[in-house]
Amino acid sequence: MDYKELMENARKCLGKCHGCPICNGVACRNTIPGPGAKGVGDTAIRNYHAWQEVRVVMDTLCEKRETDTTLTMFGHSFAYPFFAGPVGAVAMHYSDKYNDVTYNAQLVPGCAEAGIMAFTGDGMDPQVMKGATDAIKACGGLGVPTVKPWNQQMIEEKMELVKASGALAVAMDVDAAGLPFLKNFVPPAGSKSTAELAEIIAMTERPFIVKGIMSVKGAIKAAEAGAYAIVVSNHGGRVLDQSPATAEVLPEIAAAVGRQVKILVDGGIRTGVDVFKALAMGADGVLIARPFVSAVYGGGKEGVACLTAKLGAELKDTMEMCGAASLADISPDMIRR
Repeated sequence: MDYKELMENARKCLGKCHGCPICNGVACRNTIPGPGAKGVGDTAIRNYHAWQEVRVVMDTLCEKRETDTTLTMFGHSFAYPFFAGPVGAVAMHYSDKYNDVTYNAQLVPGCAEAGIMAFTGDGMDPQVMKGATDAIKACGGLGVPTVKPWNQQMIEEKMELVKASGALAVAMDVDAAGLPFLKNFVPPAGSKSTAELAEIIAMTERPFIVKGIMSVKGAIKAAEAGAYAIVVSNHGGRVLDQSPATAEVLPEIAAAVGRQVKILVDGGIRTGVDVFKALAMGADGVLIARPFVSAVYGGGKEGVACLTAKLGAELKDTMEMCGAASLADISPDMIRR
């Protein structure tokens, strides 16, 4: 299966997602529930275009060396510095070809077999987290369950599943506080204070990732609470209209806390060239969500392998053409903003 065939298959069954040749948030703006964004869709569109405004600097007057795309994180080595991002309620947001359990049954092992790792989603239905953690356990813990910022009792229940899965790490998408079902949740859920976050982190017994950081102030608070890593993310534009793009805030956040926590970033990253740009701007790795949804819908585990190989080849080619033999060689002077 090649990438063109994969996307042709995906478009036949994605439902609310159009499977656009350019996944820039324009066609699906203001379509929630679904793959679209909140309000007029400005944030999701801006996420995509901000990466396109960054240019890579070619330099082939370098010693010829083997290109190494390996990333070591969470005590594990990965083939590439990108992971599948967490997605939940796929039947509602995309189509009923998959539910969250069957989706993760393809995504999680597909990523593991391709040399990367999947972050999994969460939802109101307890089977969502149960299915995700079961899939991760079956892959020897190679995955990151992403828990919503529920109330304390629900978080404790979810964390028991996380621990039983043996997951390498656990994440919380604190930006999900802006989703309607969490805003109206009883008992109250959503935003967490630094002290509340520290208490949650203490119960996890594994590296904790705070997803949904969009400011230096937020990054510092996450570090103070004991986070191992943060994800610079605006939830794909789905929780706040008129937000900056992740590419716009990444450099200042990396400069502020890059020595204290690992930094991941998502939002509009679509190619291996975009991955290179993110690393040059201070990220240690990236999350890519919607393209992996298309990959699963278009080809299951084989689709995941196809997309991973495409992104990896694009990253490797960009590194070779810009004079970076390893991820550590990628530097800010290899891009222009």
